[in-house]
Amino acid sequence: PITPNMRGIDGCNPMDETVELALKGGVTTVAAGPGSANVLGGTFFAYKTVGNCIDEMTIENPIAMKAAFGENPKRCYKDKKIDTRMQISALLRETLAKTKEYMEKKEAGKEVAYDQKLEAMIPVIKKELPLKCHAHRADDILTVIRIAKEYDIKVTLDHVTDARCIIPQIKESGFPCICGPALTHKSKFELANMSFETPNELYKAGILFSIITDSPVVPQQYLSLSAALAAKAGLPEYEAIKAITINPAKILGLDNRLGSIKEGKDADFVICTKNILDTTNEIRAVYVDGKKAV
Repeated sequence: PITPNMRGIDGCNPMDETVELALKGGVTTVAAGPGSANVLGGTFFAYKTVGNCIDEMTIENPIAMKAAFGENPKRCYKDKKIDTRMQISALLRETLAKTKEYMEKKEAGKEVAYDQKLEAMIPVIKKELPLKCHAHRADDILTVIRIAKEYDIKVTLDHVTDARCIIPQIKESGFPCICGPALTHKSKFELANMSFETPNELYKAGILFSIITDSPVVPQQYLSLSAALAAKAGLPEYEAIKAITINPAKILGLDNRLGSIKEGKDADFVICTKNILDTTNEIRAVYVDGKKAV
């Protein structure tokens, strides 16, 4: 359940058809990494959807450390190490505390045995990498915020299915939200409050948020459809477009080069027949780094 030393880039196959379909659907950049089985799963990275070599496609590695709360770690490790949410939190706290001690000893010039897992967590303790936290239920979201405050680390709140009932607490935390996927069945109890209305509630509260497909849960080419359904549920159109462009770029710390069309940026853009949120829209061309890719 504790594998922060794993790297998402080592598990990414750019030859998979999902990458090509994402590009044809207008998705030019993806944040990818380990799934949500482990309390600490390893690092995420960002790559462009053009190419056949993941090393050449990668634009930032790492960009975040994956963590997971709630039913996923419990279900995965039911017969082994984790039966309760308290154990998930305890394992994470133990790793954060050990990392801090390990780092302080190293910085003080003391001799310490090399630990690959703790080395991987040092950027989290130093606030150089955010902890990317899978959390659906309100109590799990609040646990993430609690631990982030205890250890003074940066986090992103991923999925936030129950966000609407704890908007003030999320707003006060200052942490951004990554919403979705909502284009699915309520496949587990944690998703009871899943709704396309959540993005609008976050927007009205002034909370930075993005919309995701969580591929392969929902294929990436349906990202604009997910944003369109959030707009149908009340989110202003322009905010829905921002939720799949500049907002995720800001959350990933890549807005200096991605997320909008501006001099000096990467020149990733899509040419459409209609508004990107119009379900009858056709994508005529996709440009990545100023070059036509589709």
